[in-house]
Amino acid sequence: MHVLIVGASGMIGRKLAQRLIRDGVLGGGEISALTLVDVTAPETPEEFAGRVSVENLDVADPRAVEGVIAERPDVIFHLAAIVSGEAEADFEKGYRVNLDGARNILEAVRREGRDSAYRPRLVFASSIAVFGAPFPERIGDQFFTTPLTSYGTQKAISELLVCDYTRRGFIDGVAIRLPTICVRPGKPNKAASGFFSNILREPLVGLEAVLPVSEDVRHWHASPRAAVGFMVHAATMDLAAMGARRALTMPGLSATVAEQIEALRRAAGEKAVRLIRSEPDPAIITIVEGWPRAFDARRALGLGFRADSSFDEIIRIHLEDELGGRAQ
Repeated sequence: MHVLIVGASGMIGRKLAQRLIRDGVLGGGEISALTLVDVTAPETPEEFAGRVSVENLDVADPRAVEGVIAERPDVIFHLAAIVSGEAEADFEKGYRVNLDGARNILEAVRREGRDSAYRPRLVFASSIAVFGAPFPERIGDQFFTTPLTSYGTQKAISELLVCDYTRRGFIDGVAIRLPTICVRPGKPNKAASGFFSNILREPLVGLEAVLPVSEDVRHWHASPRAAVGFMVHAATMDLAAMGARRALTMPGLSATVAEQIEALRRAAGEKAVRLIRSEPDPAIITIVEGWPRAFDARRALGLGFRADSSFDEIIRIHLEDELGGRAQ
């Protein structure tokens, strides 16, 4: 089996590659080849029994995309995107990368399979940003996708393309709407949601963090480990059970900022909590006001997807995976 990860330099892409390399199989099939591509060269993976290819690739370049699809990967994970804040700040770049990139991959697959039976499984990383206010208390999969950001709009359009290309038989596709991933390792990025991770990640290593919103803000979260699990399950499950509706919201954990901070207090004490500095940011506040708070993910749960049970678990996973099991 040949697996392609587009966006392999991103946080989820790196962790997904590590999981696949460690397992050596996907859905019971041995992974014989793994191709990792991104606009910045992915890290060279650890020893792997199969063949590994690592290369630079800009999804906005149709010719470059055609080159990797010509190798006919059996499973394609499309994770490449610029984040919400950057997509809002740079309109043209957001559409070029987030929308044109998705269409380039889909079109390359369609053309490659025009005279053959080539029909790969494609897992598209979408987002809960496809939904826009006003919201019900809990949002189900049948709620309108009326995004209030350019990023959400780009993801919503791409979801429709995945469904249509699947309906036409070009791919066997699924779009999974990821919760906000927390705690994200590494340094802060340009995502408007980045503060959800910052207020935990930095204090856990003794650094200050800025909270740009009020503590009563509630949002939908999942750990990086859960996100990788979503990807693997989406790549291996029987998608026939989904019918024509090939986009669904992943399960997650609804929590307020205050609940996050209480979990931090239990994990690392009052000293860590005191490192969080409240500094309201009107721009971030405006964006967050249009975000969903909680979801009814029964459809995904019924299809076998599983998420974290508490913020204590989310912090524990971060400590285990990134900090050797304890705060510094």
